[in-house]
Amino acid sequence: CSALEKAESTVFVASGMYASVAMLSTLVPAGGHIVTTTDLYRKTRIYMETELPKRGITMTVIRPADMDALQDALDNNNVSLFFTETPTNPFLRCIDIELVSNMCHNKGALLCIDSTFASPINQKALTLGADMVVHSATKYIAGHNDVIGGCISGRDELVSKVRIYHHVVGGVLNPNASYLILRGMKTLHLRVQCQNSTALRMAQFLEEHPKIARVYYPGLPSHPEHHIAKSQMTGFGGVVSFEVDGDFDSTRKFIDYVKIPYHAPSFGGCESIIDQPAIMSYWDSKEQRDIYGIKDNLIRFSIGVEDFEDLKNDIVQATHGT
Repeated sequence: CSALEKAESTVFVASGMYASVAMLSTLVPAGGHIVTTTDLYRKTRIYMETELPKRGITMTVIRPADMDALQDALDNNNVSLFFTETPTNPFLRCIDIELVSNMCHNKGALLCIDSTFASPINQKALTLGADMVVHSATKYIAGHNDVIGGCISGRDELVSKVRIYHHVVGGVLNPNASYLILRGMKTLHLRVQCQNSTALRMAQFLEEHPKIARVYYPGLPSHPEHHIAKSQMTGFGGVVSFEVDGDFDSTRKFIDYVKIPYHAPSFGGCESIIDQPAIMSYWDSKEQRDIYGIKDNLIRFSIGVEDFEDLKNDIVQATHGT
C-alpha cells in the first residue's frame, strides 16, 4: 500500500474506523483543535463529537467547498489537523487537496485525507500535499466484501507515532484478514478500472432517467466539484449516490425490487451493493438526517464488477415496480 500511495510507510490495522481513531489519538494533542467537514462517515463524526471533547479537543465543522470557513478556522484557532474525506460519504463531494494542504501547512496544521472512496488507484493524496492518508481496507483495497481492515499511510515520522500507539492499544489485524487483503490487492487495479467505467456509465444513465430526481457522482459535469475531481483523480470511483423521484416508501420499494445488488451498508467490493441511508446508517435520527441533507429518497449504489447492461436492466425493472 505504501507503493500505491507513494508513502514512506504504512501500518495496517483491524478496521478503517480504528485507523481513524488511532490517527486522531496520535496526532491531535489534548486541548487541540481539529477541522472536519459536514459530509463524512457518520461514525467518524460521532467519535469526534463524543470522544475527542473528553480530551479537551474542540472542533470546527465546515462544508466541503467552503474554503473561506477553513481559512477562518485556521486563522482563529490553533488547528492541529484538518481531517476529511475526498470524495466524501455519501454525496461524493471533493476537496482540493493541493489547495487545502497549502492552507493548512501555512498555519502549521497537518492534513489527513480519508481516501477510501477514491482508492489508491484513482487518487494519491500524499503526492498532492496531504500528510497522512487513511483507508478502510474493507472496501476497494480488499475488494471482496469478506474482510475488515484499515490502513494509515504517510511520512515515516508520522506513521511511526501511530504505530507506537497501535502497538500499545491493540487493534491488530489478524493473519487471515491480512491474507485476504493481500489476495484482494492483486486485482485492485483491474477491479477499480472496471468499477470506474461502469459507475460513470450508470451515473450518466441515471441522470437522464425520468424517475431519478438527482445524481451525485464526481465524474458528471453537473457535480459541483467535477473540475477538482478531474484534476486530482484518474478515475471517479465505483459509488454513485442518487435520489429517486419519490418518497420514503417508494424508495424502499425500489431497493426491494432491485435483484442484483445486495442490500447492505458497504461499498467497493466485487458484488454491487445498494442501500437507503435513511434506514441504514441514519436510521435512528431524523434530526441528523435533516442537518446533513440525508433525504428519505437518497440511495447509495456501490457498483461491483457485474456487466453494465445487467445492472442497467435491473435498475429499469426496479423503477417499473415503484
